[in-house]
Amino acid sequence: MKTIAIIGAGPGLGLAIAKKFGSEQFNVALIARNKEKLSAMVKELKGLNIEAKYYLADLRNLEQLKQALEAAKTDFHNIDVLEFSPYSGPESFIPTLDVTAENVTEQINYYLLPAIEAVQSVFPSMQQKSAGAILFTTGITSMHPIPQLGNAGIVMSGIRNYATNLHNILKEQGIYVGHLSIATLIEPGTEGDPDLIADVWYNQYATQPYFEAVYPAIK
Repeated sequence: MKTIAIIGAGPGLGLAIAKKFGSEQFNVALIARNKEKLSAMVKELKGLNIEAKYYLADLRNLEQLKQALEAAKTDFHNIDVLEFSPYSGPESFIPTLDVTAENVTEQINYYLLPAIEAVQSVFPSMQQKSAGAILFTTGITSMHPIPQLGNAGIVMSGIRNYATNLHNILKEQGIYVGHLSIATLIEPGTEGDPDLIADVWYNQYATQPYFEAVYPAIK
């Protein structure tokens, strides 16, 4: 069986992605810092006959993240898909005119540096096998600047730039790098239902028709 590692896994989108990939015969490694939430998620997944384990890591601590990924690789023998989707909450977003070096650095430490660390942790084995996938989930500000999300937009667009470069380099090596930009609030029962987004992500991974997409599509 293949294994997906979900970085920044929570009970919304992270759990939905875990359920979707798990239903497609994936083992699931959940990585985040909240033990209670992770434990409940693993229990729910195992109730669906999905093999899952959680690993504690504060993403701002790169050594913890590296150790969590190494533990997951040991337990499941490999990580075939890496999905990166941490969310720090709206309270961390700063309007453009209030952006400072300090509040941008907070976003860099929570999003950009962990993204790079996670890729570096899983990439060597993917390259050795000429197979695997790296999936980046961001907000729409990664593609369309939103003044109210000044600090987040700077960092999200940086992640998109990084993902684009990875895609262009690795597509000839059998490794798929994808980007999905979420242009709506993630809430059950709406167009931003996490189960719907998880379906979109799995289909994009499975068919690999393009590098990136916006959900829902902007008309």
